[in-house]
Amino acid sequence: MTTHPTTPAAQAAPCAGARWQGNSVSDIRRRMVDRVATALCWAATVLVLLMLFSILFVLVRNGVGGLRWVTFVHVTLPPGQAGGLANAIVGSLIQTGLAVLIGAPVGLLVGIYLAEFTATDGKLINFVRFVSDLLLSAPSILVGLFIYMIVVVPSGHFSGLAGALALSMLVVPVVVRTTEDMLRLVPLAMREAAIALGAPRWRMILFVCLRAAREGVATGILLALARVSGETAPLLFTSLGNMNWSMAPGKPMASLPVTIYQYAGAAYADWTALAWTGALLITAAILMINITVRLGLGRNRK
Repeated sequence: MTTHPTTPAAQAAPCAGARWQGNSVSDIRRRMVDRVATALCWAATVLVLLMLFSILFVLVRNGVGGLRWVTFVHVTLPPGQAGGLANAIVGSLIQTGLAVLIGAPVGLLVGIYLAEFTATDGKLINFVRFVSDLLLSAPSILVGLFIYMIVVVPSGHFSGLAGALALSMLVVPVVVRTTEDMLRLVPLAMREAAIALGAPRWRMILFVCLRAAREGVATGILLALARVSGETAPLLFTSLGNMNWSMAPGKPMASLPVTIYQYAGAAYADWTALAWTGALLITAAILMINITVRLGLGRNRK
């Protein structure tokens, strides 16, 4: 009969369990603290879930009645004329799409610079990272006022392009942070292997590092899209809104957040109902983006 030697870790494990199950005052206090902390964690989780589901319940109850064909094909109209949200939906898609097209490449390039060129100029790297963190935490209304001063005032009119520029400033820091973090997770051995094979630095970054981190970078862009989809304050100072069809970026353009803001405080029942429907549409879109991100991350981790 063979006996297996016991390692110190194996000997220590039962001792630790025995000490935990002891009946001394310190053991009882540890167990009580553990149970109280666990109960508080469960209570906080249940509270957050209740808040989320209560918000969803109110949105669905008040907004599902407006999910009609008219809502998606008619523009916003005066009270009592059975208007819809078609121009607001299209305007939001145009402005958020332009914002991602403008902000995502800028954020991607800055994130690459922060992750791959750390040895060039440390002071400049730290300054750029500091500015990016400031933009990440800056109130969106300040971004809207900034674009208002440098774009709307000189041009003399509101425009959808100004709204897209304001939203793009909110996209940039999110993409910068996620791109830098994802590139830093790429193993150094992959970079060294590409350089050893004679690949120039730009080719190594483009075809090795970015390809390895493409899921994380795409996730950051989707999160930035979800971040700006419901912003109202920047659009109030830039694109303003429009009751009619306006797909020209150089003119005032409608958007769902601004329409919700205008309709929610109105004294007309049909406008209030459309505001709830618009809020439900934005919430559903943001939830779908976040679920897509979570499912994509879970699939890539397997």
